[in-house]
Amino acid sequence: MLSLSLKTLVVIPTFNEAANIVALITEIRRINPQVHVLVVDDNSPDGTADLVDKLGAASGGAINCLRRPGKQGLGRAYIAGFEWGLSHQYEALVEMDADFSHRPTDLTALLSAIESHDFVVGSRWTQGGSTLNWSVWRKAISVGGSMYSRLILGYPLHDWTGGFNVWRAPVLRTIGLNEIKSEGYSFQIELKYRACAAGFKGVEVPITFDERREGQSKMSSRIVLEALYRVWLIRLRPLAEKAG
Repeated sequence: MLSLSLKTLVVIPTFNEAANIVALITEIRRINPQVHVLVVDDNSPDGTADLVDKLGAASGGAINCLRRPGKQGLGRAYIAGFEWGLSHQYEALVEMDADFSHRPTDLTALLSAIESHDFVVGSRWTQGGSTLNWSVWRKAISVGGSMYSRLILGYPLHDWTGGFNVWRAPVLRTIGLNEIKSEGYSFQIELKYRACAAGFKGVEVPITFDERREGQSKMSSRIVLEALYRVWLIRLRPLAEKAG
C-alpha cells in the first residue's frame, strides 16, 4: 500500500453507472484505502446515487455523493467535484471514469507521482501506455487529437484528451475553474493547457485504458468535433485577453 502525504479525493462523475459504481469504489479503496471518493451524479434514473449513499453511510465519511439536478456535462461535473473537494481541504484531486476504463490498479502510480509534481497525466500515449479493445479508427482519433493539440497549444504532452489525471489543490485554485467552458475531451485539454500556461510542472505516467465493463459509452462524434474546434479557442483566448 502506498503511503500518502497528501489528503486525496477521487472525483467520479456518473450518469447511469449502477452496474459499475459499487465494484469500482470497492476496488479503489481496497488498493488505496487512504483515498476518499466523491461521486458527482447527474440524477441517474438507475439509482447510482442511492448505491453510493449506502456505501457512504458505512464509510465514516470517506465516500460521498454530490447529487446534481440533471445532466449538465462532464466539465461541469468535474468542476463541481473539484470545488467540493477544495472546500473540504483535500490536497490532491483525481479525475477518474466510472466504468473501469481507468483501472484502479494504475491509480497507485499516479498517486506516487503527485507527491513530487503539480499535476499528473495518466497517459495512454507515452512510453509504456496502451489501450485495450480499441478499434484502429478510435485509436487514430485519440492519437491524432493529442498530436493536434500539442501542435497548436505548444506544450509537449502526449495525452491531451485523457481523463485519468491528478491535480494538486493549488493548481486548481490558480487556473480559473469558473472560466472553463469546455466539455468532453476539450475540458481535459483546457485543464492541462491552463496548468501548463500558469507554469505548473506535470508528468505523464503510463496507464492501460480498457473498454468499459458495463453500460454504454458516453463518447459521441459531437464531443470529438467540439474538441477539434475548441482547441483553437483555448489557445487564442489568453492572447485576446492580453491584447485587451
